[in-house]
Amino acid sequence: MPALSYLKIGDSPFEAGQALGRFGAAAVHGHLLHTRAWRSVMQWRGSAAAATMAALVRDRFPGIWSELEGLAAGLRLPLDEVFLWNCRGDLWAMAPDGCTTVQLPGDLCQRISHNEDGDPGFAGHCAIAECAIAGRPSFASFVYPGSLPGHAFAATDAGLAMTVNNLRALQVTPGVPRMVLTRAMLDAPTLNDALAVLRDAPRAGGFHLTLGHCQSQRILSVEFSSEACSVLDIETPSMHANHAIHPAMRDLPQIITGSSRHRQSRGDAMLAQARTQGRAVDPLAILADAMDAEFPIYRNDPADSDDENTMATADILIHATHIDWQVYEDRQEPARFRISNGRVQSHP
Repeated sequence: MPALSYLKIGDSPFEAGQALGRFGAAAVHGHLLHTRAWRSVMQWRGSAAAATMAALVRDRFPGIWSELEGLAAGLRLPLDEVFLWNCRGDLWAMAPDGCTTVQLPGDLCQRISHNEDGDPGFAGHCAIAECAIAGRPSFASFVYPGSLPGHAFAATDAGLAMTVNNLRALQVTPGVPRMVLTRAMLDAPTLNDALAVLRDAPRAGGFHLTLGHCQSQRILSVEFSSEACSVLDIETPSMHANHAIHPAMRDLPQIITGSSRHRQSRGDAMLAQARTQGRAVDPLAILADAMDAEFPIYRNDPADSDDENTMATADILIHATHIDWQVYEDRQEPARFRISNGRVQSHP
């Protein structure tokens, strides 16, 4: 199976972005530029919406704009194209970003387990990046070629853990791109500060987030779009796929794919079965489930209905003093990475 890489990057925002760009350049030029996804997003080049979104990022998040400038330089691509790719889910509801998350609250430890589902063409070209960017909290994050960190799964040395699920929102409103917002959240020292990033900015597209913090016993489920931001406390074992399910978001114009609907239904059923039988929930067993051959939770079919495969599984334990997590590449194999407090402790 293709292996995840390990990156250690730092220095200025521009230099960090440039390092990410250099890492992803081969996969972007060899695969991404030839995909329907790239062509679909590039139709927005020169649009008023793209100009408005870029201006908002430059004004509100200049450090992240510098990361994007560095990313473009490292990729050897025009900045406007790289920026648009990092707006893909805001502009195009069918961008190939998936994911499934299991949320387990607890008195002493909170557990967030997550399948990261993405473009199968990026298999073997992704990484766990340990990032120490000047003036920001250090963090470790799953990264895709050509993309900012923070839109998959990550944890920071300030005590924040975050996983991200795609929402296929249909409303396109020029605002701060969702991937910029989640990157900015990794700089937040507390849960409330992370939520303020979402609430204080004009938003473009939508995501579902699962958030936890060492200073809190809460697990938060957050669904946001350009129109609304819904925050729920997770009080019982729960899961979330790729469509909005909060009562406050029931009227969100969105696409619910067959895969997302079936993964949500199957995961909910497995949680209910554990509850009925009085068993502890095994989140990794849920994330490895492939009972439904057409719409499995663990996705490794090159002909997947949403053009997504499971690239990695993260199992994150949030303690009062630190965050311990492991990253698996294959449901049958031991963890490839072990990470604590935003720093990679061991990897092959």
